[in-house]
Amino acid sequence: MTHPAHHGWLRDPAPVDLGPRLATVSAHRRLRGPYTAAGAVVRLLVPGLLAGRPDLVRAHDLEILAAAPELAAVVDSHRETLTSTADPKSRTRYYPHAHTTRIAHGLTDLLRDATAGTPGLTLVIEHVEHADRTDLDWLGIMLRRIAPERLRIVLSCRGELPEPLAAAVAAHAVRLTDAPGPEVEVQLPADPDAVRDLADRYVSGDCVDDDPLTLAAYRALPEVERARLHDARAAELDARDEVSLRLGALIHHRLHGTDPEAGLDALDFALEHLAMRGFYDALLEQGALLCGLADWEHHHDRRWLATTKMATALSVMARADEALALYDAACAASAAPSVQMQAAYGRAMLYTRYFEPGRRDLTLARAWINNAITIASGAPDHRRRAYNLTFNENGLALIAMHLGDPAEALRLVEAGLDRLAAELSPAERGQHPSVLQYNRAQLISRMGRHEQAVADYTDVIAADPNHSDYYFERAALLRRLGRAAEALADYDTLIALALPYPESHYNRGDLRAELGDLAGALADFDRVLDLDPEFVDAYVNRAALRYETGDPRGAAADVDAGLALAPDQPQLLCQRALLASDDGRVDAALADLLAAVATEPALTGAWVNLGILCFERGEPAEAVRYFDRALELEDDPEVRENRELASATLAGARG
Repeated sequence: MTHPAHHGWLRDPAPVDLGPRLATVSAHRRLRGPYTAAGAVVRLLVPGLLAGRPDLVRAHDLEILAAAPELAAVVDSHRETLTSTADPKSRTRYYPHAHTTRIAHGLTDLLRDATAGTPGLTLVIEHVEHADRTDLDWLGIMLRRIAPERLRIVLSCRGELPEPLAAAVAAHAVRLTDAPGPEVEVQLPADPDAVRDLADRYVSGDCVDDDPLTLAAYRALPEVERARLHDARAAELDARDEVSLRLGALIHHRLHGTDPEAGLDALDFALEHLAMRGFYDALLEQGALLCGLADWEHHHDRRWLATTKMATALSVMARADEALALYDAACAASAAPSVQMQAAYGRAMLYTRYFEPGRRDLTLARAWINNAITIASGAPDHRRRAYNLTFNENGLALIAMHLGDPAEALRLVEAGLDRLAAELSPAERGQHPSVLQYNRAQLISRMGRHEQAVADYTDVIAADPNHSDYYFERAALLRRLGRAAEALADYDTLIALALPYPESHYNRGDLRAELGDLAGALADFDRVLDLDPEFVDAYVNRAALRYETGDPRGAAADVDAGLALAPDQPQLLCQRALLASDDGRVDAALADLLAAVATEPALTGAWVNLGILCFERGEPAEAVRYFDRALELEDDPEVRENRELASATLAGARG
C-alpha cells in the first residue's frame, strides 16, 4: 500500500488502517513517569540495535539511559561526568531546563537512524493527553524532524491535545478520524468474583485502562480490597527492579496500598532521581504529592528535601516567584539552621540570576548570601563548616562578578579551593572543586587573561573530560587567540560528547566557514536549523554561504525564512539586496540596504553596496556620500578607490 505522506492524530484508538506498525505504546505518565512512551520504544529497539548497530547505541547512550534507565544492565554509558555520577548529597550542579529537549533530539536522531532501513512503518502513541512534558517535547520534535515517509507518527488522544504538542500537531499532522467511539453502557456482572477479576485487571494494567467496565469494577470494591490489589501489584513491580517503574506505576500503587510510609518512601526515591536527571515537570508533580502527605511537624527532613528540590526546579524553569514562595514557607515552618541557610542561598540566587533582569537586586542578593555564610560559619563540625562556607562564598563570588568586581570574585573562589584542599578529603569534596575551577577559568577569561584561562579550562577538562561545556568555553578562547585548529578540535570533541543542541554546531560552522571548509560549514548550519528552525543567525550564515557557493535559490529561501522570523535583520536584508541586484531589481536592492543601515548604522558593507549601486545608476553624489560613511566606519583601500572614482565622475559632471 502507498504510505500516507503525513503524520496523524485521532481522538480514540479506533480501528483505523494504519499499515505496518513499528509499535503501539502508551504515553501515560502513570506507567513510568518521564519518557514513558520514549522509553517503551527504546526498550523495544535496543536489543536488536545491540546485535546489529552497536555503534548507534553507543552514540546515543545518554539518551537511551535517560528514557530507559533499567537498560544500564546492557548499555554501557561512555559519557558520564562528575555531575551525572555525583552523590545526591554532594551534588552542587543541576541540569538546565533545556536538558530534556536535548535528550528528545537525541532520541529523535536514534529513532530516525534506527528505522532508516525499514521505511513505511507507523508508530502509534496512545494516552497522549496523560503524557509527561518530556514525552510531549519528544513527540513534537519527532513530528517536525522525522519525515512520515521514513516513520509515520500517529497520536491517540481522548482529551485535549496538551501544549507544547498541540502546536506541533497543528503544523505537522492531520486528523485521521472524527468518529467518536460508541457509548458503552456499563453493567457490572452479578458475580462478585467476576467483579473482582475485572478490578484486578484494572490494577494489573496500572490503572490506565480506558475500559469503563474495569474502572467501574475497581470502584465497586471496598477500599481495603482495592488497597490489597495495589499491594500485590506493587510487589510484582518492585520485584522487576526497573528504575522507570519507580517513577510511575510503583508510586501509584504504594500510595494506594495499605502502607502509607511505603508511599512516601516511593516518592522520596522518585524525587531524588527526577532532580538528578533534570526531569523538573515530573518533580514538581510528585513533590506536590509528597508535600500534601508529609507535614513539617512529623516529616521535617523529608518535607524540606522535597521543598528544596522543587524550588531548584522552579528556579531553573524561570518560575522564580514560585520558588521564592517555597523558600518563604519553609523558613516560616522551620527554624533548622540547614533550612534557613539553604533557603537564604536560594533566595540570593533568585535575585542574582533567576528573576527577570528588571527584578534582579544584587543588594538584596548579597544580604541573603551573607545570612547563608553566617549560618555556615557556625556549623560545629569543621568539615561541614568548610564545605558549606565554600559553597556559599561561591555564591557571593557570583554576586561580586555581577557587581563588577571580578578580582573579589576570584579571591573568594580561590579561597574556597584552598579551604577544600586543606580541610576535606577528595571523597568529601565531591564535584565542588571542579565547579570552582570552572568558575575560576570563567573569571580569568573575563579579566582578559585568555592564555591563563585556556590553561585553567585544560585542567578542568583533565578532571572531568566528558563535560562538554568546558570544550565549548575553551574553543571560544582558542579561536580568539588565533588557535583555530585547536578550537575546531574542541568543537569536534564537544559535539561528540554532548547531547544535540544548536549552538555547538553553529559555532563550529562559523569557524569552518572562516577556515574555508564551506561544505562542512553548510552541513553544520543544516544541523542547526534541523534542531532549531527559528535560529535566525543560522539562516544569515547559511544564506551567505549558499550565495557564495552558487546557490542563489537556496540563499533566497534562507533569506525569506529568516526575515519571516526577524523582519529587520540587517544581514538578511543585505543578502536580499544582493539577490535583487543580481536580478536587476536595483530599487528593491536600495530599499533593503537602506532598511539595513537604519537598523544597524555601523554595517559597513551595506554602506559600500549603497555607494556601488548609486554609482552604477548614475548618482555619483549619493555614491560619494555612502562611500564616505563606509570609510568613517572602516578605512579600506578598495572603498577609497571607489570613492575617488565616484568623486571624479561627479567633478566631471559638474565641470
